[in-house]
Amino acid sequence: MSKVTEVVEELAAPIFQDLGLELVEIEYVKEGKSWFLRVYIDKDSGVDIEDCGLVSERLSEKLDELDPIPHNYFLEVSSPGAERPLKKAKDFEKAIGKNVFIKTYEPIDGENKFEGKLVGFDGDQVTVEVKIKTRKKSIEIPFEKVASARLAVTFS
Repeated sequence: MSKVTEVVEELAAPIFQDLGLELVEIEYVKEGKSWFLRVYIDKDSGVDIEDCGLVSERLSEKLDELDPIPHNYFLEVSSPGAERPLKKAKDFEKAIGKNVFIKTYEPIDGENKFEGKLVGFDGDQVTVEVKIKTRKKSIEIPFEKVASARLAVTFS
């Protein structure tokens, strides 16, 4: 995590708590000549444009007041979308029973990409049920070997 994202997370924490929102992720990236500060938020009932607007307004005031970013940037506040990233242990716990896509740092059973139903998470192991042609197989992935994970939208 960069210094900017750490500072923004500290500034935003009281705002999220006050509004009953969850911080999913903060990105601070340069695209072309422009810098973007992206804040992804969520809540159990889902976020709407008003939630995003409130966070943007309040966070913008705090950022203007403390000025932790030395150059111009665009602030974007949004929902993580249908394929929300899974970063923390609680994200994995909430995703049990849902379809996920996981990439690992190193191969497990010769593969480093897995898509299937998240059937278990105990804090150390992520268990994904994948389909191989007509049969199902459970794959256990050590949590520390997960490079990235997200919910996966499937069309039946």
